[in-house]
Order: sequence, then structure tokens, then C-alpha cells
Amino acid sequence: MRRVLLSLFGIIGPLAAAPSYYRDIQPILQNQCQGCHQPASKASDLDVTTFEAFEKGGKRGPAFLPGKPDESSTVRYLTGAMKPRMPLAQPALAESDIILFREWIAAGAKDDSPADSTESDAAVYLQPPVITALKFSPDGQTIAVSGNREILLHKADGSKLLHRLPGRAERILSVAFSADGKLLIAGGGTPAQFGEVQIWDVATAKLLRSARLTNDTVFGASLAPDSSKIAVGCADNTVHVFETATGKELYKIGNHENWVLATVFGVDSKRFVSASSDRAAKLIDSASGAFLENVNLLRGELTAIARHPKKDIVVLGGVERYPYIYLMDRPRNMKIADDTTLVRKLDRQDGPINALDWSPDATRIAVASQSAAVNLYDPETGEKKASCTGHSAGIYTVAFSPDSAKLATGGFDGKVRVYSTKDCSLLHSFIPVPLSAGTP
Repeated sequence: MRRVLLSLFGIIGPLAAAPSYYRDIQPILQNQCQGCHQPASKASDLDVTTFEAFEKGGKRGPAFLPGKPDESSTVRYLTGAMKPRMPLAQPALAESDIILFREWIAAGAKDDSPADSTESDAAVYLQPPVITALKFSPDGQTIAVSGNREILLHKADGSKLLHRLPGRAERILSVAFSADGKLLIAGGGTPAQFGEVQIWDVATAKLLRSARLTNDTVFGASLAPDSSKIAVGCADNTVHVFETATGKELYKIGNHENWVLATVFGVDSKRFVSASSDRAAKLIDSASGAFLENVNLLRGELTAIARHPKKDIVVLGGVERYPYIYLMDRPRNMKIADDTTLVRKLDRQDGPINALDWSPDATRIAVASQSAAVNLYDPETGEKKASCTGHSAGIYTVAFSPDSAKLATGGFDGKVRVYSTKDCSLLHSFIPVPLSAGTP
């Protein structure tokens, strides 16, 4: 901040350290430019996902000339000296950001990225953090778990930490794997600052694309079954939909009247449902963003949603504590206060519902709440089959394994527990983060 203030007042001298590519420039490129300039789209043959590619430039030649900011195409595009001004069709960069590019280029445009950025960015933990998201990989061999400013990839039994995926978002509130297991998406952000959608390459543990949006954390990120789109809910009452291959925002919708906390796509990826604190679960056309209809009769505020693995049927839950199973499609014409899509109402939980999941074999629904247990139900009968206990406080995330034989849970006490779905016996548990030496 001191450097920027000095620059704004024209006092740039030995007291003002040169900007860092890794700390200052790369985050701007990641958040503002990678949507168009990355390997999948490479607009104007420019890729800014690595320093080497950024240095090489595109159709107009090198992106920058070390020591010559005013002759560098990056600065000229950002200031509007070259047309079209960048970022294309977006608000101009803040003057302070443009100053960072000028100063970095003027100082020689050096790449100061550490050899192991994962290790350099890794959070330090004095105690286990609250777990807000987890998911099994499609092959069942890996489990992704939220941490502080990172996602941790573990062997599914917790026996080995495989990768740490550090990002800019302080909180990760949702994760999802693509059907082929090659991509991992995450939604989160830094409260009162920004929301972020991350797209990771699982094999290389590299961030492919990132998009920032709104001025607060985003919720309920979901990936379409065909992996074409990502939907996220926001605290400004909107839903944003992104193209997975490019990270470009396709559209946003504002049909809700309160925070949107969960989303899920239909079986064929052509529609999705968004659930909100305004009590509504809204059916949306995923190609256009057009609102189709409300799925449910309005009751309590909604916080969680999950879909049947093979049918367009969803289970909803929230503050009212009852999980409701609904058809996504109405069997007859909608009426005022119509509830014809309701299939079944499950038991009242011991606390507000935080998370839901539907087993891949369709035989179980897991319901997690502010209480210290996850209840398993038979969706065909509504009968409670088992209760998975052992947590010391609220549970915020649940996920079935691909073979439906296991259920992973996480919450306030910072420990991942994996249960048998047959009888909720505990198979194993682990703390997903490395605790600092000397931690009590």
C-alpha cells in the first residue's frame, strides 16, 4: 500500500520496493485476465497462466518489454492506449493495479515465483480448522477437504496427504469433482471482500482457472454432470454461471430475494435448481439462465440441496429442520400455494440442516445439521436407517463414496470421519491438516 501511495503522489524512489510478480502481478492476471487468455481459449494467442507464456505474448508480440512500461502492450491495453481496452467488456483495472504493472515492468519484469509455490503458500495450523466442504473422487481413492486458504487432497482413508492446493480464498465452502475425476472445482471467498470459483487440474495439482465475483463469499458451487458449467450462489441474492473450459461468466440471475446458499444441476445438465434463504428452490434453464418455476412450496429458509443420482428429484433442507423430497418437474399445472411436486417429508432434525447428500446407488439420503449426528434415510419409505455419531458439535458437510458403502463427514471439530453406510459404524477418522509442531 505504501508503494502505491508513493506512486500516486509521484514519489517513486529507493524507499518504494519493486512489485513482485508472484505476489502482486500474478493474482491480477489470475482474477482479471485468465478467463480469456489461457490454454483452452487463448484469445489473441495470449496465455497468462504462466510467466513464460505471459512473457512470450501473443499476436501483437511480447506482452511486456522489461524496463519500458510505456512501450509494453500490457500497459497500453490496460490504459486504453491500444484498443480494445482490457479487460474486454469489463470495468477498467483500478489505477493502483495499473501502477503495479508499470512499476514491475520498469524494474525489469522479473519472475520471483518460488520453486515450490504450494509449500510457500501453505497455511500453518495451530489447531484443526472447521471443515466446510469435502468430496470423494469418482474412483473413490481420494477425498478433497477444505482448509484455510486451501484444499487438501488425501487418500480416502486419511492415511496420506497427497497434495495441498493453495488459493486466494480464505474459505472454501464447496468442492466437486468432474465425472472423469480430472477436474476439481471449489467455491468460497474471503468474507466481505470477494467470492471465488477455482478450477483445478487434479493430476498436476495446478490451478487452471479462477474467477472472482461479488464482494463476499460464494456458496454451493456445483458442476454440471457433463462438466460444461459451474453454478454458484451469492450473498447478493444472485446466481452466477460459468463456462468450465474457459472460466468465463456466462450469465447471472437475480430471481432470489435473499442469499443463495446451494445449487444442483439436473441429470442432463440442461437445468439446475438454486436454493435460497428466501425459502424458494428455483428451477433455472442452464443454457439461458431463464427462470422456469419454483420447485417447492415456500416454508422455511433453505440452506442445502442434493439430487437423486439418476432422476430429476431433489431433497431440500434448511432452518425449518425438515428435509423435503421434491420432483423437479410439476406433474400438473401450477396453482397458487401448489405442492404437487412434494414426494416425501422426512423427520425433523435436532438442529437446522447444514448439508445433504444422496448416495450414488440411490438408497440413502444423508442429513447433517447443527446437531452432532448425521441421519441416514431410505428415500423410498422415509424410514430412518441409522445415525452416525461421534462429532462434538455441528456438522457442515457430508459426502457418500462412489460405491455408496461409506459416508464422510466434517464440521466444527475439524476432524473427518468416515462411516459405513450399512450401520453407521466408524471406519476411520483423521485430522486433514498438518498441525504445527508443539500444538497442544
